[in-house]
Amino acid sequence: MVLLTTPLQIAKMRVAGVVVAAIHAATRAAAVPGATTRDLDMVARKVIADAGAKSNFLGYGGFPATICTSVNEVVVHGIPDDKTVLKDGDIISIDAGAIVDGWHGDAAYTAFVGTGHAPELVELSRVTEESMWAGIAAMKAGNRLVDISKAIEGYIKRQPRPSTGEHSLGRFGIIEDYGGHGIGTEMHMDPHLLNYVSRKRGKGVKLVPGLCLAIEPMVSLGTAQTEVLADDWTVITTDGTWSSHWEHSVALTEAGPIVLTSPDCGKAKLAEYGVTTAPDPLG
Repeated sequence: MVLLTTPLQIAKMRVAGVVVAAIHAATRAAAVPGATTRDLDMVARKVIADAGAKSNFLGYGGFPATICTSVNEVVVHGIPDDKTVLKDGDIISIDAGAIVDGWHGDAAYTAFVGTGHAPELVELSRVTEESMWAGIAAMKAGNRLVDISKAIEGYIKRQPRPSTGEHSLGRFGIIEDYGGHGIGTEMHMDPHLLNYVSRKRGKGVKLVPGLCLAIEPMVSLGTAQTEVLADDWTVITTDGTWSSHWEHSVALTEAGPIVLTSPDCGKAKLAEYGVTTAPDPLG
């Protein structure tokens, strides 16, 4: 079943989204050469505790941390630990979530550690992030779920092929085994959102006010295929190419979309797509 939320419930999700945005800001500042991924997890734990929120990652299916820290060729679900020390030139995707009053927020971003990153890595993150915003811009009443998938895939495919640098096979791979999802009283809910168009899946549900989705493209500099490591969590590209992950939780309202996990509700970025966001329910 697909959950449809009320304006009051969306306001509660916005509170959780603000906490997630704060986690992003704090971990981005802490993602420096010499820091361990466990250091970043401890930063996230403090933000959640200070906000009086709960982690929706910790304990989820046995996951042992409050954030996912996915470095370089790790696509998603990297487990923070003391052994993974960030180095100058690394990229890291940090996926974070929070629960406030039973309502969930979930978002991810890719950060550059240190300086001197190869052009193909800068382009990888840019293309992944912008494809997410293209997908969010397609979250309009009357559209279908596939319109979001089409917008994400279409944006990526329109971009020039990346250079065949050290980390690249000269193509963008849209990760096939993972995608977006509904969100609300649980972190992962129906419907599942592909980041590409599949005829087998059809058009998907109609987009109506009250629908909340986590829109999250994952893109590599090579393959679309992944494998899971022996810890049963860490997902890597099968060819070792580096990857990027961007995500926001979005609510569709009568007045338009609200990007619940963005500090400005997505107003500035969506304006670039000619989309007006609904007012921030927190004022």
